[in-house]
Amino acid sequence: MKLLLDTHAFLWWIGDPERLGGAARAAIADRGNEVSVSAATIWEITTKYRIGKLPAVAPIVDRLPLVVAEEGFAELPVTLEHAARAGLLPGEHRDPFDRMLIAQALCENLLLVSIEGLFEGYGVRRVW
Repeated sequence: MKLLLDTHAFLWWIGDPERLGGAARAAIADRGNEVSVSAATIWEITTKYRIGKLPAVAPIVDRLPLVVAEEGFAELPVTLEHAARAGLLPGEHRDPFDRMLIAQALCENLLLVSIEGLFEGYGVRRVW
């Protein structure tokens, strides 16, 4: 399977994996699966850290790309196609980070690892 980690799933995997759903934890742990972390996730974490919403990431905030690599996860850049798809998504959901992850999951045919059920309303396949 090809997985894309939502921001909370990435943070919980590296800091508190018991918070993940059982299916999500098993899917991430399965080395036969390709697990990706979006550049948008790193942007979200560092932005929320900067404004004081994620103080707990202080020990890793300066080395997030290294943490992604150490976990064996692939980097998923934001492409022009992703940006266009995110901007054109219908609906009232205003979180730009979520909209980008939705667009990337749809464009790249990825299974999104997320607790957020609202993603399914956009046609995203999700595991938790």
